[in-house]
Amino acid sequence: MNRRQFLKRSTAAGAAVGFPTIIPSTVLGQNGNVAPSNKAAVGLIACGGRASYGGMYHRYEKSEIVAVADPRKDRRDRFSARFNKCAAYNDFRELLAREDIDAVHIATQDHWHVPIALLAAQAGKDMYTEKPLGHSIDQDLKARAIVDKYKRVFQYGAQQRSLTHVRLGIELALNGHIGEIKELYVWAPGGRSGGNKAEMPVPEGFDYDMWLGPAPMAPFCNDRVSSQGSWHCYDYAIGFIAGWGAHPMDMLQWWADNAGLEEIPVKYQGTGSWKPDDLYNTVTNWDVHTEYANGLKMRFMDNGTANREKPHPGVSGGHGTLLVGAEGWVRVDRGGWKTSSEELRMKAKDSGEKRLKVSRDQITNFVDCVLSREEPVDHLHSAVRSDVATHLSEIAVRTGKVIEWDPKKETIKDEEARVRMKRDMREQWKI
Repeated sequence: MNRRQFLKRSTAAGAAVGFPTIIPSTVLGQNGNVAPSNKAAVGLIACGGRASYGGMYHRYEKSEIVAVADPRKDRRDRFSARFNKCAAYNDFRELLAREDIDAVHIATQDHWHVPIALLAAQAGKDMYTEKPLGHSIDQDLKARAIVDKYKRVFQYGAQQRSLTHVRLGIELALNGHIGEIKELYVWAPGGRSGGNKAEMPVPEGFDYDMWLGPAPMAPFCNDRVSSQGSWHCYDYAIGFIAGWGAHPMDMLQWWADNAGLEEIPVKYQGTGSWKPDDLYNTVTNWDVHTEYANGLKMRFMDNGTANREKPHPGVSGGHGTLLVGAEGWVRVDRGGWKTSSEELRMKAKDSGEKRLKVSRDQITNFVDCVLSREEPVDHLHSAVRSDVATHLSEIAVRTGKVIEWDPKKETIKDEEARVRMKRDMREQWKI
């Protein structure tokens, strides 16, 4: 019997015989402890590199990891031992079937993010889902529909919204300190080609079929199932244009959502390169010019292109989001922020009335919202918008066409390009 069931049954038993239930103060959370009934029980799905971030659930007094799932036995056993020898599953659906789990942390390779999120919503679980969101635009839209239908809390794993300097920088722009916004720039690390395709035997204790899931069947090789394969094989991702681009694009969307510009750009035209015959065959570099319905332009680039062409003095470094106004500019990224003048930077101490949601950490914000049912700092509707923008950029690069987006119908206007909004999935995993 878990603690939540213990409290429920004990209270019911006391009521049945007509006397108050006596429960130890340590269970109720007195003397500084948090009551177990007020803790979020979390299931960790996938135990690779990004799963390490999930350790914060155990360090936060309002949550705990009670189960893990991964198709690699060595990984799930290692994480089970790390979290008090909690239950460990090969098939994540067994974890979702547990009634005592409130939320899941989805840290799989990209192509699994939305299929698992959909099943989690149907199972009544809230979810923290690593970026990027969907493997296709179609997946993004279906994720939003199903999570809304089941009224689940969804936190997007683009952690910059929980960084103070990012919030302060965007608030400067929202409160008019750089004047009317004239240009926008977003850039991120480029992708990778190469990879060894040589077929190898599947290691013992590795459920490769489960790892592939909805992706096409393919010969096993180490490079395919490595983190590089997860990021740069087109069967599992669209590359760093989304995998890393999600971070600066999410920061841009945070500004847009609060600047009366919730919709994404409606026109995309770009160039780029990729090696279709390599194992790592996603787009490696890109330069996409986009335009919002009101005429505002945004340029989305890989960092090599950005630093080589230097389209604006504020563009530099490995990644970033730059907002250029008539009276100045501000750039935010994971490592810091920069403004066109020190005078402008000092205004962030009290920038004005327009304030963004404050979150000190993406995990704790998610847990708090699971318990309170409030909207988290990086909610699903915003995540869908920013993720669709990266997909449209990638489609523009691959097709060489001007891609026009219909924001009301949420579809690509060009019929030929529209087919790229969906991905084929293996029959047993079709959405």
